[in-house]
Amino acid sequence: MRLSIYLPVRMQLWSGHLIGKLITPLTKARRRVAKRNLELCFPELTLEQREDLLDANMRTMGMLLIETALSWWASGPSLAKRVRYEGLEHLEGGLAAGKGVILLTGHFTSMELGGRLMMLKQPCYVMFRPLKNPLFNAAMVKARTYHSEGIVLQDDPRAMVRALRKNKVVWYAPDQDYGRKLSIFAKFFGLTAATVPATARMVKMSGAKVIPFVPRREADGTYTLTLSPALEGFPTGDDVADAQSINDLIEKEIRQTPEQYYWVHRRFKTQPEGKKGTLYK
Repeated sequence: MRLSIYLPVRMQLWSGHLIGKLITPLTKARRRVAKRNLELCFPELTLEQREDLLDANMRTMGMLLIETALSWWASGPSLAKRVRYEGLEHLEGGLAAGKGVILLTGHFTSMELGGRLMMLKQPCYVMFRPLKNPLFNAAMVKARTYHSEGIVLQDDPRAMVRALRKNKVVWYAPDQDYGRKLSIFAKFFGLTAATVPATARMVKMSGAKVIPFVPRREADGTYTLTLSPALEGFPTGDDVADAQSINDLIEKEIRQTPEQYYWVHRRFKTQPEGKKGTLYK
């Protein structure tokens, strides 16, 4: 992975697509999850269209390794040549309010690199969920600690609130299934999904602004980081309504480049008690 950062951009793209193809036989279970998610979320597509989208997503998963390597080890000046920012004024406006900013994103495949690219412009705290693989976990902790302003562990939300109260920026992605204990239920692509209500609760405690943030890879190997205006009227005080607004926002962004989303996660695994069966075989 580390050697890949020295390849020309075209070779990185080619290598990422090749890795995507090579790992397919080794990741059949993950591919099945992605295939099922696409069936659930895009019923309007034909079978052929979903297969094409699945293949494109698997190629993107290969690029994830290259992009993670870039985020960990590439130099700032080399990365700065490959990124374009849209909406930085929204971040500046959020910080001007003096109560911190939550940079809200989803689990796009280039999320790790997107965070690093964002930190070229603005130091950020990052939320971290420990990885099962100890080698990757150690490498990620080291890289994120070095490049960020600090790491906030997922099971310590108070640290995130403390950072926000200091008018810091926290990079946060709440769009995965963390189980029934930590979640409430809201719709995502029209399906019931366990959704963490932490975003609204942290805003209540800190007064922080929530600014949507989306990283996208372009065909030429450059990246566009798009920041949108701060959410208005958020939170409303209704946890379900607030969770729904976050899910709707992330869904809207996914639909623009669905092949670049992390579909291999079982997003709909946790369902309300009493609901029979499972959406995954």
